[in-house]
Amino acid sequence: MSNSHHSPYSTRIGDRELRPESLMMSYGYRPELSEGALKCPIFQTSTFVFNSAEEGKAFFEIVYGRRQQGPGEELGLIYSRLNNPDLEILEERLALWDGAEKSAVFESGMAAISTTLLTFLRPGDVVVHSEPVYGGTDFLLKQILPQFGIRPVGFSARDSRKALEQLLLDREIRRHLAMIYTETPANPTNDLVDIAHCAQMAQEHSRPDRRVLVAVDNTFLGPLWQQPLKHGADLVLYSATKYIGGHSDVIAGVCLGSQELMGQVKTMRTILGTMAGPWTGWLLLRSLETLKLRMVAQTENARQVADFLASHPKVERVYYLGHIQPDHPQYDIYRKQCTGPGGMISVDIVGGEAEAFRFLNHLRLFHLAVSLGSTESLAQHPATMTHSDVDPEERQEMGITEKMVRLSIGVEDAEDLIADLEQALAAV
Repeated sequence: MSNSHHSPYSTRIGDRELRPESLMMSYGYRPELSEGALKCPIFQTSTFVFNSAEEGKAFFEIVYGRRQQGPGEELGLIYSRLNNPDLEILEERLALWDGAEKSAVFESGMAAISTTLLTFLRPGDVVVHSEPVYGGTDFLLKQILPQFGIRPVGFSARDSRKALEQLLLDREIRRHLAMIYTETPANPTNDLVDIAHCAQMAQEHSRPDRRVLVAVDNTFLGPLWQQPLKHGADLVLYSATKYIGGHSDVIAGVCLGSQELMGQVKTMRTILGTMAGPWTGWLLLRSLETLKLRMVAQTENARQVADFLASHPKVERVYYLGHIQPDHPQYDIYRKQCTGPGGMISVDIVGGEAEAFRFLNHLRLFHLAVSLGSTESLAQHPATMTHSDVDPEERQEMGITEKMVRLSIGVEDAEDLIADLEQALAAV
């Protein structure tokens, strides 16, 4: 990486290492290649023109792995299923937040997850996964992957260390283990999984001919409040629709990791055609510029909202990372791997589905909609919405009951949000 002041790849000014939020404005982009445009244009094209037949041949040799890239040789633009300027610049900026070598952007979070799992899992493999996970991921793990001979085995996020170790006592699971997949904090319970412990277990059960990978869905806390690669994860996944996009106007996904692993993911992405398009890439470039501002504001609002809810007589329980105290069983994990509590809160309303629905139906400032991490505050009912595909008995065991409501806190005025919650609870 060049340290030239004018280089679009410079991350330093003198001895100072620049923060990601500063680099989001210009890193990886050269205005002189785009008529001096301050912002990266939208490269809305399916294909790119080669300067010569020899150049086209060289690019294809590299992209399909027929030879290694030479020193100083750049892989040029070929076709937007393979590479596109908007995606390349976006992937370079995304890697900065997580401290990753490489990243890959997809047209949805599920495209990122499914492409990544299909890259590394084969018939006969076991994927051990935390529970609960997002409903779409749960369906992929339990309904789709078994059709390809891949066996999913779940463990509780609530007591992840003990539950994972207990699972790995099983000789057949150990023998076929290929991946530990976790979503932490868990959706929607906010239970934490110890990433470093997962990495340790993966290392202990890897063999010279078979490396067990750790993949972490980091959507709930985003790259600001948790960075899984620093705790031993091999791959980090996001629904970029959520905090990274942050405006409820784009669907996207991201996978990040080492150059070696991401090379394999990108090959699978090329063949499956799950890459993001240039318009999606451009929207995410815009969003990255305000990622920290939005997430800090959402987190501060969530603190105030959670404190209000915890003291309300019609709220039975609040699931919020910011309320974890030293006597909480997950306190050590929270202190070790999270740098903030984020903007997600789940609550159990006193009563059941009828009371939860009455609360939801009376909200005025909160929007009754699924998704999360956007500028506007959202509320939904996991048991009948995002997690309705999950087996009902399993849902109960995970704590996703009929009285649970999930809130995604936005950037509105905190006192206005509290006023809305107060009047909706009064209607219960």
